Amino acid sequence: MICKIRLAVAGLALAALSAAAAEKPLFLAGGDISALPKFEALGAVYSDNGRTGDVIRIMRERGCTCFRVRLFVNPNMTDVVIQDLPFAVRLGQRIQASGATFLLDLHYSDTWADPGKQAKPAAWTNLTFSALEQRVESYTAGVLKTFKAAGCLPEIVQVGNEITPGFLWPDGKLSSPKGGWEKFAALLKAGIRGVKKPLGAGERVQIMIHIDKGGDAAATRGFFDNLAKQGVPYDMIGLSYYPFWHGGLDKLRENLNQTALRFGKEIVVVETAYPWRPHDETKNMSWPMTPQGQEQFLRELVQTVRAAPNGRGRGVIWWYPESVRTPGLTVWKGGDVALFDAAGAALPALNAFKQK
Repeated sequence: MICKIRLAVAGLALAALSAAAAEKPLFLAGGDISALPKFEALGAVYSDNGRTGDVIRIMRERGCTCFRVRLFVNPNMTDVVIQDLPFAVRLGQRIQASGATFLLDLHYSDTWADPGKQAKPAAWTNLTFSALEQRVESYTAGVLKTFKAAGCLPEIVQVGNEITPGFLWPDGKLSSPKGGWEKFAALLKAGIRGVKKPLGAGERVQIMIHIDKGGDAAATRGFFDNLAKQGVPYDMIGLSYYPFWHGGLDKLRENLNQTALRFGKEIVVVETAYPWRPHDETKNMSWPMTPQGQEQFLRELVQTVRAAPNGRGRGVIWWYPESVRTPGLTVWKGGDVALFDAAGAALPALNAFKQK
């Protein structure tokens, strides 16, 4: 009888542990693979341990759980500025077919949007502010409706890309006389409404707000304090963190600690990279610029994010992991920061994504 009781107690304890594990949010490990189909079309070949294969499958087998895809409004379709809606839908379908989480990155521009440039789509240039606000909502709703109809509704949507200085300039530019926090927040809320508008009962898409200040605790605090003052609703915080631009891991750690405690949101380092071979970057290159040094960097970065207070560190997404040197393409930093080497072979850094 005693043995039966002990077995029953042990069974309950095991069930409780299993339930706790099931409730623990999945760590979002992976990469922004927005240009992958273009690399494939131009002949890039990827492999792992001598076996060629699909990048998504290779990365999934190495422990990746999430992939990001950017979307431009009306891209010129040159080089890798090719992510129109049909392109993004096809890639989103591939991602979800692999069982991974799909993160959609809305740029609200015809081309790259980042802290140095946030140009409105050309077709929206002459809209009044009221009309622009309506267009942002209707465009976003249309995008989400299209993904939903295609069976690949994203689990997470970034409303804007690295929007530290605002977006949809000049109307949503924080430093512009035509902009300011109120107008920026109004446009942001319009995008968020658009994400939610097509959702049915039981459907949920998490909203991510993405800025570039991974190594700057004060700037991050100021930005999200102002969002709170404007009543902008969101679920997740995305940070870009490149050590050669944003400082050492101590800077990121300080930011993660204060951001997790102050805002209580899940935080993803949604862009990061480090070279696997010698490169011209010189600042804060604390790890060897070798395959082993790249792996060491990513392991320490993942550990740092996982250690954020209250379990708020939710993920690490590598920027442009597929960017091997390929004839016919301008490849960012010459392929030196990809997660595949010059021959397209998976690098050791991919092992740092494996769940523990």
